[in-house]
Amino acid sequence: MKLVLMGDLHYHESDEAFPGWLEARAVFYQTLLGQFMDEDGEFHISLGDLTNFGSSVELREVYEYLRRSDRTFIHVLGNHDLYAQPRRDVLEITGGQRYQAIMTDKAMLVFLDTAKEMDFEDWGGWVDEEQLEWLERMVKASGTKPLLVFGHHPVYNTTKRSETDKGSIDPSIDMWRILNQKEGTGIYFNGHTHVDSIAHQGNWVFVQLSACLDQPGFRVVDMDGEEIRISAVDVADGGFADHAATLHRHMKYFTPNPDARGSAADRELIIPLRRTVQSPLGQKR
Repeated sequence: MKLVLMGDLHYHESDEAFPGWLEARAVFYQTLLGQFMDEDGEFHISLGDLTNFGSSVELREVYEYLRRSDRTFIHVLGNHDLYAQPRRDVLEITGGQRYQAIMTDKAMLVFLDTAKEMDFEDWGGWVDEEQLEWLERMVKASGTKPLLVFGHHPVYNTTKRSETDKGSIDPSIDMWRILNQKEGTGIYFNGHTHVDSIAHQGNWVFVQLSACLDQPGFRVVDMDGEEIRISAVDVADGGFADHAATLHRHMKYFTPNPDARGSAADRELIIPLRRTVQSPLGQKR
């Protein structure tokens, strides 16, 4: 099984008042989304903040790019996706689900909604009680099969910047009460903090992707019966980086991060999968 993951894209409306803005936006997003969707995979996943403000124009335009390819695309909601309008309107435009689970032969995939709706003062994450109860059921249902969770906000105090104010799911929410029930391998993928990071806690691995405008690229997750391989793919094409710099200068609601790119250990990883072997007496070991 192969998954293709994208961090915070922040697709935004154009402003023709700035010279070169329209061309820079077109080249940047056409190039990046083109390579992202061209990569083979069972699922193509956005980890939230697909758009910069969540306006109807932004959502419809970015989905025009995404729907040009015959791919299964899943959009995890981010806080920026819910600034302009309620989530029910966003989901109506995108055709997505607020949260969902997919069981495959190789793993269970769980997609969370951690974003607050139309809250300009608090961009931190939140998970309501109904979704927490559902998540607990999914963790138990995954059994010993690998569990891959996708959310916009990180779990508090895991990846880089997740300990900062508004940098994670609210610390008052005890995510570990649920995550600790997982048997075997669990991997949590997220964006939000705009910096590459991989962290390990217990039997969980936390994989954080930086924003595409800071570090153009995506991640590929390959899984077989022996291991899970996470690799980074950089997108580079001629004056591509110059176009990103043009967008940085005039964008609202986005601050460039010069330290977005992590080390190799923050971008790539191989996770061996434990095998459950039956002893002659039928006991697991």
